[in-house]
Amino acid sequence: MRNVIIIGSGPAGYTAAIYAARANLNPLLIASSVQAGGELMNTTEVENFPGFPEGIQGPELMAKMQEQAEKFGTEVLLDDVTELDLSGDIKRVVTGYSGEFEAESVIFATGSAYRKIGLADEERLSGRGISWCATCDGFFFKEKTIAVVGGGDSAMEEATFLTKFASKVYVIHRRDTLRASKIMQERAHANEKIEFIWNAEVTGISGENALSGVTLTDTVTGEERELALDGLFVAIGNDPRTHLVHGKLDLTEEGTIAVSGRSSKTNVAGVFAAGDVIDPTYRQAATAAASGVVAALDAEHYLAARESGVQDPAGIDLAPAN
Repeated sequence: MRNVIIIGSGPAGYTAAIYAARANLNPLLIASSVQAGGELMNTTEVENFPGFPEGIQGPELMAKMQEQAEKFGTEVLLDDVTELDLSGDIKRVVTGYSGEFEAESVIFATGSAYRKIGLADEERLSGRGISWCATCDGFFFKEKTIAVVGGGDSAMEEATFLTKFASKVYVIHRRDTLRASKIMQERAHANEKIEFIWNAEVTGISGENALSGVTLTDTVTGEERELALDGLFVAIGNDPRTHLVHGKLDLTEEGTIAVSGRSSKTNVAGVFAAGDVIDPTYRQAATAAASGVVAALDAEHYLAARESGVQDPAGIDLAPAN
């Protein structure tokens, strides 16, 4: 029997583990068998995480977080959760390879997944010219012509990074202005290898065994044209990873896990959530880490209340405020 099981290994999960371990809760963190570390494992330079004025590589930051969590007693398991039973006082977590675990509390910090364009050939040519991770696949596009789809910070970071390898990088955006922060826009605009294609959507993908080009549709006129490409990187956002808790926890209109106010408390007592899986707005490493702190403290208070026999209002109070 565990005090707390943390599902997820991004900044929220590892920070929750650090705090839970320091509170002598001996947490088990189930990281994932193939995606341990979360989205930052696919990020190059992280310049806005406090404490690193010179910046730090995303994978290095996550490795340091894991090391710190393990230093205080967190057990990290590289496995995938396949089933959850959150009913009752004892929660049951089933994994793909390591069997079943029980705990008095669970912290859900599974983050988000790359959003896809939704075209039939997108999956077929995945890994054959289509990618969602520039740091993973950019090396394979030396002196090639590629495009990035998106208009946010992630798209600008991907495009700028890819200029290290590609001879030409198009940025395809469905509007005529970017959502990205000013500094990220300035970097992209200043790069001679980057060319912007405004008011355009990718509505078709060409290629037999590898990507050869895309069909672009003008979002204003509806006019179509073909663009020859060797690679296409999709950076149009993310969706919260909530598939394990559908029908088990309440979700918001945005699809994130619903929590009570600024807490991490879900509608099920003893179950807490943190990070991008509850945040449709900010989605930063620093805010995810802060959210992990909240979840660990909420779980600690819940467990202390259980031990003392006090009824702890751990779930969302659905009654209207007086």
